[in-house]
Amino acid sequence: MDSEGKSFSYLKYLLALLLFGFNGIVASYILLSSYEIVFLRTLIASIFLGIILFFSKRKPRQQKMNHRHLVYLLSSGIAMGASWMLLYKAYTEIGVSIATLAYYCGPVIVMLFSPLIFRERLTIPKILGFIVVLAGMYLVNGSALQQGGISRGLLFGILSALTYAVMVVFNKKATSITGLKNATLQLLFSFITVAIFLQLKQGLVISGLMQNIIPVLILGIINTGVGCYLYFSSIQQLPAGSVAICGYLEPLSALAFSALFLSERLLPLQILGAVFIIGGAAVGELLGNRKDYHAHSRD
Repeated sequence: MDSEGKSFSYLKYLLALLLFGFNGIVASYILLSSYEIVFLRTLIASIFLGIILFFSKRKPRQQKMNHRHLVYLLSSGIAMGASWMLLYKAYTEIGVSIATLAYYCGPVIVMLFSPLIFRERLTIPKILGFIVVLAGMYLVNGSALQQGGISRGLLFGILSALTYAVMVVFNKKATSITGLKNATLQLLFSFITVAIFLQLKQGLVISGLMQNIIPVLILGIINTGVGCYLYFSSIQQLPAGSVAICGYLEPLSALAFSALFLSERLLPLQILGAVFIIGGAAVGELLGNRKDYHAHSRD
């Protein structure tokens, strides 16, 4: 790829991360339940990506679907639907900034259990990164923990991180289904999961939809549909290390947007905790994977 094409891929990737970081802000303007928001988000985004996939010039190669990988992707979609419902519930309970920080512990959970699941080496940087993230979570939520234990909102945030980790694990196992096809199927499975949950809880009739239609469409089409398209059409053209490093723009932008648009302010200790969480995840992922790579290169 020439330098101009690579620069365009970087631009698409960074724009996708900013769109993802803006999710909580858009959702805060939707006066619906977290379940209804995720239902509409996955419905609109899966239709949008399905249309793009259908009209894409790069038609997927006709090959027999690996049924085991399809089951993995189904499991990943179920976990994603659950994770998003829990995250959006946490948004309403403890705010976008703290909920985002709790949710961002998910990648560290994957990193910690990767030796058992993917037979990756548990290096010292990964262990140190996990400890730093735990310290950061305590700094962010220390006062609440001392006063009354784990709040409902924090519990939702932690559960969203755990289900995020499950989503990533199963998605990584679906190695034969990649790119836009992977994203479209995962969103579709997620939509079906949330639709079944919503049907059992209250039915699929959503009152107040028309009053919230503009932010719903923005979240579904732009933040999720366009965001996923930009994300998956760019990461295949970029080095894995650059993707990992630039990926930390998402939680950083979420914190900045919540302060700018929602007037959410973190206390000095919480800001330090945010640095610990994002920095610990970065150190664990980047240095840990680098050492693991060099170790494998010597084997």
